[in-house]
Amino acid sequence: MKKIVLIFFVLFLFIKANAQNQIEGKVTDTKNEPLVGASVYLPELNKGTVTNQTGKYLISNVPNGKIKIQFSYVGYNTEIKTIEISQTENTVDAVLTIANIQSQEVVVTGGFLSSQHENAVKIDVLKSRDVILSGTPNFMESLTKVPGVDMIAKGPGVSKPVIRGLSMNDVLVLNNGVRIENYQFSENHPLGIDDNDVERVEIIKGPASLLYGSDAIGGVINFIKEKPAPVGTIFGDYRMQLYTNTLGMNNSIGLKGASKNFFGGIRFGNKTHADYLQGGGHYVPNSRFNETSFSVNAGYTGKIGTFKLFYDYFKQNLGMTVPPVKPLITERGRKNEIWYQDLDHQLLSSQNNLYLGKFKWNINVAFQNALRKLKTTLDVPFVEMNLNTITYESKLYFPSSDKSEYIVGFQGMSQYNRNLNDRTSQFLPDANINNIGFLGLIKYTFFNTLKLQGGLRFDMFKTETFALGTEGTSGYHAPVKKEFSNLNGSFGATYSINGKVMLRANFAKGYRVPNISELTSNGMHGNRYEIGNENLSPENSYETDLSMHYHGNFLSFDLAGFYNLINDYIFISPTNDTTPAGVGIYRFSQTNAKLYGGEAGIHFHPESLPWLHVQGTYSSVTGKQGDGNYLPFIPAQKFRYEIRAEREKIGFLKKPSIKLSALTALKQGHPSPYETSTNGYTLVNLGITTDLHICRQIMNLGVMVNNIFDTQYFDHLSTLKPLKYYNPGRNFSVSLRVPFKIK
Repeated sequence: MKKIVLIFFVLFLFIKANAQNQIEGKVTDTKNEPLVGASVYLPELNKGTVTNQTGKYLISNVPNGKIKIQFSYVGYNTEIKTIEISQTENTVDAVLTIANIQSQEVVVTGGFLSSQHENAVKIDVLKSRDVILSGTPNFMESLTKVPGVDMIAKGPGVSKPVIRGLSMNDVLVLNNGVRIENYQFSENHPLGIDDNDVERVEIIKGPASLLYGSDAIGGVINFIKEKPAPVGTIFGDYRMQLYTNTLGMNNSIGLKGASKNFFGGIRFGNKTHADYLQGGGHYVPNSRFNETSFSVNAGYTGKIGTFKLFYDYFKQNLGMTVPPVKPLITERGRKNEIWYQDLDHQLLSSQNNLYLGKFKWNINVAFQNALRKLKTTLDVPFVEMNLNTITYESKLYFPSSDKSEYIVGFQGMSQYNRNLNDRTSQFLPDANINNIGFLGLIKYTFFNTLKLQGGLRFDMFKTETFALGTEGTSGYHAPVKKEFSNLNGSFGATYSINGKVMLRANFAKGYRVPNISELTSNGMHGNRYEIGNENLSPENSYETDLSMHYHGNFLSFDLAGFYNLINDYIFISPTNDTTPAGVGIYRFSQTNAKLYGGEAGIHFHPESLPWLHVQGTYSSVTGKQGDGNYLPFIPAQKFRYEIRAEREKIGFLKKPSIKLSALTALKQGHPSPYETSTNGYTLVNLGITTDLHICRQIMNLGVMVNNIFDTQYFDHLSTLKPLKYYNPGRNFSVSLRVPFKIK
């Protein structure tokens, strides 16, 4: 690893620029007063700075070409500008207006680098501060604040995202744009993302196969890493969260710096949690989990382009609350000793932008290794598998104007799964998987108010598995060789009325090929015996989205509806058969299905009460099979509401805020044939946050209490519900962040 990093830096020391392009300017408010410390950031270059005492800024070593600049300042609307760099000196000024309600952000997940309002498909953004101050030890739970996003959970340690009723392999998870491959085949497997170095989360609801290929049929969740330090500075921070419900602690420390050409950072994190307490105070045996993470990044920015290298290591020990542990776990604890998943995941990625005249060439490649061990009561792992994945992509951005953008490219993946050390259970066979897809995208603006975007994609997919076991026995895996191809696309429009009302419409076709678990599984998986189906066909999704967004000075409102028709929807269900040991046998099969529903949200900030914010959201989804039965893992209708009061200063407290929020889930009375109904519930939460200035040191402090009334409830998507274990009860948490500057 050290050699790779050394070679990376030595190569770029030989890059020479003939001239030093620079961007300079001034950031002011509407009264022409300078905004001191405003952020000026170039997202494509991963480079930025802050304004000085006069509101001026300077960014040097900028390549030729079309560059987007983001200007932001706390309490003001973000301004996004585009400039064509063709000369050495360039001036871009910005005037920021006061934001009574949060404004748009620059997003990268939608294919084009643009603001949220410019995309035909709405992209929701959740800031890291919202994640940290969510008051829950479950990282995935913090994302469910976004309407239409839910989670399947086996306690706080193991959870999977659900977007508009689709989950598991129908939702694609990205780590800074790289698809995560970590045996994500069932509800027993975790999300696989560390939140310590995440700056924000971008969420696409609906098919995104045009951009990302298979597995993006239900949506995309992209975890974006934190920005580099401003040029000429070295910054760091220490973060800590404490949780009473799990006796948990999360510690993280990071350091990052940037010069004119080079930037880099490093972060270390650790989490430890005991068995969680249900509503009413009883612990859930073996719901404990422990995590360790390490990440490092380095990069170079010059006239030729930007080159970035990332390395992430994520270690998880996740207790499994399954029937065999109930008589074995007799007291609450945090150490993983029996029945737990021992997971190691490493990701090395290189992300590069080359500026070739008016062309921009994006080249990315990544390697990841996922080692999965299942440890039961044996001295050695019950399951041990190793998955190596190489992903790559190349996109060429053609010369464009303020009104048009054109992209062509290809993406691919090569994957190798191997069983190790001849363990007792070899649930999946050794397999090789290869995929390559070719895509073209176009975006065009008419009359400055109507934006059209769309594209086409063609994929070829090949899966080959090898014989495993003894032919003629029950655990034999016959070799399977499958080839699939698929044509997908999308077309959408965004229409702006008076800059306040935004109308969106989008139609997209997505697809997902069956994975090796669905095709070839034959063995115990969790509490059941699963048998795959080598005759499965790819899923094909056809979704229509309509939405409206209003953004005024003191009121914002969102309304969205969708209809998703899926041909050959893949699902697993129990049969009437059992193994000789009496374990139920489950099989994979297919049916046509449809999902429909929508989300709504409102944010009111009364002009007469500038310290008050009132927010509310609603989400609903219905999923049905072709025969009229309901689909599994469909969340209940949910209302979320929040009242927040905040001031600039109260005594020695800076930016104090108090928030009272609640979640109401209605009864889920339409379960699938293999589920039961779930009663509704209401949870009430309280949070207080503030900045403290002690001896010139700034500290961000938050105190939260979730489920104030210690309500006993089952969420419909909890996989512990069949075991009669309630969801977590009352939890007090404390969050502390201490930023520091070395230079």
